[in-house]
Amino acid sequence: MYITYDGLTDPLGRSQVLPYLVGCAARGHRITILSCEKRDRFCAGEATVKKQCSEAGLDWRPLRYHSRPPVISSIYDAWRLRVASAALHRTCQFDLVHSRSYIPSIAGLHLKRSTGLPLLFDMRGFWPEERIEGGSWNVRNPIYRAVYRYFKRLETRLLEASDHIITLSEAGKRQLLSRPALADRAAKVISVIPCAVDFSHFPLASSQRAAARQTLGIGGDAVVLVYIGSLGSWYMLEEMLDYFRIFQARYNDAYFLFVTMERPEVITTAAQARGLDLRRLLITAATREELPKIIAAANAGISFIRPVFSKTASCPTKLGEMLASGLPVVSNTGVGDVEGIVLETGAGAVIREFNDDEYRKATDALDSVNLSSREIRKRARAVFDLKTALRNYSAIYTSLHRK
Repeated sequence: MYITYDGLTDPLGRSQVLPYLVGCAARGHRITILSCEKRDRFCAGEATVKKQCSEAGLDWRPLRYHSRPPVISSIYDAWRLRVASAALHRTCQFDLVHSRSYIPSIAGLHLKRSTGLPLLFDMRGFWPEERIEGGSWNVRNPIYRAVYRYFKRLETRLLEASDHIITLSEAGKRQLLSRPALADRAAKVISVIPCAVDFSHFPLASSQRAAARQTLGIGGDAVVLVYIGSLGSWYMLEEMLDYFRIFQARYNDAYFLFVTMERPEVITTAAQARGLDLRRLLITAATREELPKIIAAANAGISFIRPVFSKTASCPTKLGEMLASGLPVVSNTGVGDVEGIVLETGAGAVIREFNDDEYRKATDALDSVNLSSREIRKRARAVFDLKTALRNYSAIYTSLHRK
């Protein structure tokens, strides 16, 4: 049984949950999925996801996700996952439970303790710290302080009880191995599996660039910087716009393409405050199917993420998707293994401070990337290929099944 608080109809579920499960099912694993789905996205995507699951032989059991009131809604969803997972196990008699992040792991840990099922804790990142550093939990509020302490205690119990742990970065693994909860356990119980990319879904951007630019109304000689995904919290919109100001000074015919579900005024307001020409900003939303065709317009990608503790265990999905498309990237240090990946592949630039001098150096470094888009893609495949992730997940499932 696979338990996730992220819905399969969410963008993250479509890119970072469903492809894994479809691939593992193709390797012979029979999987029941328990997920929490947001109403609007479920209504829009239910038919598509249900069809994918049916074709792959996946048994999908969606529950409704609740967001209000804060804290209480999450407690309620956690309780429903626990009740539903226990009921499913009584019917299906699973061989193991795979829980994705912390709230689903409440149910996973209950099954582990009550039935002895092997537990795979797919922790992703350091979620309690993410909630604080992203501004969701203000620990000066006694309620949020109590919630944070609860999840830190849960984290310790999960590290002690899980039969296997997955994290997204080697930096996160090193941090975990320093924890007392793992002091008596071998490093082999922790696997690093970065956020993977289905390379068949992301063709080389250069092969579709002309069509993408025609759709967006961009000239063939323009230089386009692209950002993919959410904004706010630890995603550094203002700093990326500051970088674009320097980028634009280098390339007169430069555009900044945002592919995001955020409201455009979030971006335009911040851009106006920096004196940027709004005609040089392109803001569009995209489905998973549309995304590769839109980012094909770009020459390079950008991803600035606040370098806080919780991001030690992070692996930005957008990084792998841009590199898979053959785009060089500019990113920052202090985020998982990003610095090592960018420098070792030679596919971009890394900044260490958020200032104009660093931005100029990064732009120089982008200019100096002498790899073809095909070579960037090839090097990225060694890190982010979905096929590699599937082999690793399948091997873990098999080993736990034999316990």
